[in-house]
Amino acid sequence: MLSILRNRTYRHLFLAQIVALTGTGLATVALGLLAYDLAGDRAGLVLGTALTIKMVAYVTVAPIAAAWAEQVNRRKMLITLDLLRMAVAVCLPFVSEVWQVYVLIFVLQSASAGFTPAFQASIPDVLSEEKDYTQALSLSRMAYELESLVSPMLAAALLVLVSFSTLFWGTAAGFAGSALLLLSVTLPSPAPKAPRPVWQRTTRGIRNYLRTPRLRGLLALNWVVSAMAAMVLVNTVVLVRASLGQGESAVALALAAFGGGSMLAAMLLPRLLERVPDRTVMLAGGALGSAALAVLSLSLFAAPLGFARLAIAWAVIGVGYSAVLTPTGRLLARSAHAADRPAIFAAQFTLSHACWLLFYPLSAWLMAAWGGGAAMLALALLATAGLIAAHFLWPKDSASPVAHSHPDLPPDHPHLQGGHPHAHPVIIDDLHPRIPQQAGR
Repeated sequence: MLSILRNRTYRHLFLAQIVALTGTGLATVALGLLAYDLAGDRAGLVLGTALTIKMVAYVTVAPIAAAWAEQVNRRKMLITLDLLRMAVAVCLPFVSEVWQVYVLIFVLQSASAGFTPAFQASIPDVLSEEKDYTQALSLSRMAYELESLVSPMLAAALLVLVSFSTLFWGTAAGFAGSALLLLSVTLPSPAPKAPRPVWQRTTRGIRNYLRTPRLRGLLALNWVVSAMAAMVLVNTVVLVRASLGQGESAVALALAAFGGGSMLAAMLLPRLLERVPDRTVMLAGGALGSAALAVLSLSLFAAPLGFARLAIAWAVIGVGYSAVLTPTGRLLARSAHAADRPAIFAAQFTLSHACWLLFYPLSAWLMAAWGGGAAMLALALLATAGLIAAHFLWPKDSASPVAHSHPDLPPDHPHLQGGHPHAHPVIIDDLHPRIPQQAGR
């Protein structure tokens, strides 16, 4: 898997991701402490509002950013957004009012909503071989999980020496390091053949996403992942502290079990995906995670919750979570030409976070209203409904690429699906043949 790090451009991109994630992890800890410093017992309300603002920014800003990304150099755009995120992090230590937190978080997450899809869309342009790209997706998933484990420990060590506000300077340093690493490489920046109106550029990614059968199935799987993982991410602290009566370290261990399961799956997936279709792996991952949540729920009717059972269930859900998310980039990369990838990745970013925006508050409300067992069962049933939808929305025969296209035509043009006599070979997948050619494309 580490052989892809010999590619200098990818190596610098991966290091940029690592340092930025480390900075983001420090900010997560510091933001919680800042909320408590400003609001005291109402800190949970402040953080919940900040999380909602984050999701709203992700859902609304990503399509707009993707529209403008077509008109600018991708490398310059990424560096500019990193510098904007760095500027916000520098401002956070000087915050004295809750409303200032909300404004800065919106700016920070809006910049991330523009940065993340464009960054992700650059990787398949750098690593054109699907095997290499699959390994990169696994490394990326492992980096996210490692960040969730390492950053809190690093923050705890730093807090022995410095105040929590100093952690924001570490966040700024992470974004600055990311910008410098991006400055050191040259990134492909494919441009569309013809200019498009702003509204068409803004909505094109979502429209093409929803017209592609495989991606409609992916949207249903985003629903599945959000339903099963929201229980872990939102309610672990309540289950461990209130239901089990254990301390903060037990909360960290429970979340580490989830992250460990996810990392294990990410390490095993590259070889598995060489032999098993993405559709099979992703549906199996969703089924595994949903079943683990349902089994844990039903077990509570027979015996009180125990930490070992909780940790095992969380680890299994982590495996299913990673099995769904890791191959996602492969599907998106297959479903668009290089110039269209930022729009497709932005559509995935927007629609997946719309699912999280639904399930974050729903999981908290179910837990408060009905208790842990009933909340788990309800979320497991909702995840199962999404899994059934994914099975029917994603046709079995859409797993393999079809090789005939024309570089000057959109991938959904009818001529490309019928083998136009003047077509040139470009890899296209199951973009829907019924979509008519749009003006300006």
